[in-house]
Amino acid sequence: MADDLSAERDLLGRIARCRRDLAALLFIWRQRGELASGWVATPGVYAQVARAFIEVGAPLMGLEVAAEGLEAFADDTGLRQARGLALARSGSTEEANRALEQLRQEGHLEVETLGILARTHKDLGLDATGTARQGHLEAARRLYAEAYAGSGSYWSGINVATLAVLLGEREQSLELARRVLAACRAELARAPADHPDRYWLLATLGEAALALNDWSQAEEWYRQAWETGRQRYGDLNSTRRNARLLAVQLGRDPGVVDAWMPLPRVVLFSGHMVDLPGRDPPRFPPAAERAVADAIRSWLLANNGLIGISSAARGADLLFLEAIHELGGEAHIVLPYEIDEFVEDSVAMAGPGDWLARFERRVNSSRVVYASSSRPLIDGQAHDYANRIVQGLGQLRARELDTDLLALAVWDGQPGDGHGGTESAVRLWQRHGIAVHRVQIEALVAGTGAPVASMPVGPVAPLPPAAGGATPADDAVMSLLFGDAVGFSRLTDAEVPLFIEHCLGLVARLIKAVPDAVAVRETWGDGLFLAFTNQRAAGIFALDLLDAIAATDWQALGFARPLTMRLALHAGPVHLTTDPITGLPKCCGTHVSRAARLEPRTPPGQVYASEAFAALAGMEDIAEFRCDYVKQLDWAKRYGTFPAYLVRRRRSS
Repeated sequence: MADDLSAERDLLGRIARCRRDLAALLFIWRQRGELASGWVATPGVYAQVARAFIEVGAPLMGLEVAAEGLEAFADDTGLRQARGLALARSGSTEEANRALEQLRQEGHLEVETLGILARTHKDLGLDATGTARQGHLEAARRLYAEAYAGSGSYWSGINVATLAVLLGEREQSLELARRVLAACRAELARAPADHPDRYWLLATLGEAALALNDWSQAEEWYRQAWETGRQRYGDLNSTRRNARLLAVQLGRDPGVVDAWMPLPRVVLFSGHMVDLPGRDPPRFPPAAERAVADAIRSWLLANNGLIGISSAARGADLLFLEAIHELGGEAHIVLPYEIDEFVEDSVAMAGPGDWLARFERRVNSSRVVYASSSRPLIDGQAHDYANRIVQGLGQLRARELDTDLLALAVWDGQPGDGHGGTESAVRLWQRHGIAVHRVQIEALVAGTGAPVASMPVGPVAPLPPAAGGATPADDAVMSLLFGDAVGFSRLTDAEVPLFIEHCLGLVARLIKAVPDAVAVRETWGDGLFLAFTNQRAAGIFALDLLDAIAATDWQALGFARPLTMRLALHAGPVHLTTDPITGLPKCCGTHVSRAARLEPRTPPGQVYASEAFAALAGMEDIAEFRCDYVKQLDWAKRYGTFPAYLVRRRRSS
């Protein structure tokens, strides 16, 4: 027992020392299954890791940790609170509200439970209008006030003051803000410089000063808070959000808050590989490595670009990832296919550079996403798809942190060797209106001109055919839907014809409403497979289908029990062809298998999506639905473990 306690203390100490370092936290989390990792599976360890992820602005990882912990410790209050906070920080406000309300009804009235529950009501209120808005904001204030009365905690007190401002009750706000200000000043005077709550003390002082309309004091406190917690992206985002709300309510420009507490920007990246010996003409000669690295680092510093998303090929990609690491930022790597094949194609090379060792260091300290499971037959297709995943994940991360999205490319400005390279990435970003900057590698090689230049934003001409032939028209990125009827095997012989008539008939009517969006349609028994031309059509169709099934009185149609379905969505490159037996359109490829494996793991009555679908949907301006992270899911037939997202309709304001 003593040894167990000692091991837990050691692990908690390691977590505390690296709780501002996303890469180090990821390393601890990923190594937990290894005997030598020192991992101790206790509720306290899970809760501390989850909260550390939440603090650095990775609430989805916090949700994953809390979910695994709750599988073993389902009733642990700290883990349930951490899960609720992760849900709230990741935008799953209704689910967070339900989770915390259940804790409250069970009698958990701690300041933590009440405070997170209050936050969900505040978020719901800010997204609503009229009486719904008023009701949620008043519920939030009541819960914060209950927490403050029971604990005297300064953070619940300042939230009561802020809610009073939003509800137009300035006198209550001023009285509470003065009281909280005095308490925090006294606590700050007593606290050592490394006090764990120093950030929140400073942030609360800033919010209290704002509530009192003392803008110079607010700026001073907020700037100190930023200096103390500059790597706590999640906490900074939460603090800035309240400050911006107050600024708007008090008639000031909320942009001033961004100047006081700037959040790092998310940077999409693509760049040339270092030339292999004998390349003619040279494009990125090894001798230019230092100049390119300096240009990347200088640009990142000048633009506060500390969150990077890119591939990890030798040359520019790895120089970018190394710069992000050196500056204390966070890196996300998207590989077009599995690691051994990628190393063979894009990392290993003869000559100087030690690229393989550098690649391994960056992969071991970053989150890695594999766009496809193997090299496709069409050259460049996997890289083009990976470029889209890079952009989609970048947009999701920027929205999560409410920060800017920029793009940087190390490019010589010339047509590339084929689709999927740096030129393709640059054109993709430009088409989506993202500000792109280019490290002018030709100027660095020649020793003349500016190292980095901005590029135009907006419509650009399509890429010309790639050397050696373009991607054929029958290969495309499609959104794939798999579904089945829950309990189909229990239907009687009399019910099966009814199923075909009414359930599949319902599917057919929905398809008829969007015929141009559905390129492939197949059924077998209760199984359903559809391939859509875009993510928006696929997501709306899936939600409309579940709604229509839920609204149908199946027993009135002759069924013994109501029907329900589960649906799964994925997006990826597939080969479009014609089934030689049926003569009907068909698509095939490894991504069809990915979609098929997710569907059996989807709960009845819900729509799950892969990370690829969520990322590509993030590239589109989709108003009708959103993808909320659920957890790491073991897909069917030992296909692997991948992030799963819940597709749900957006709330209407």
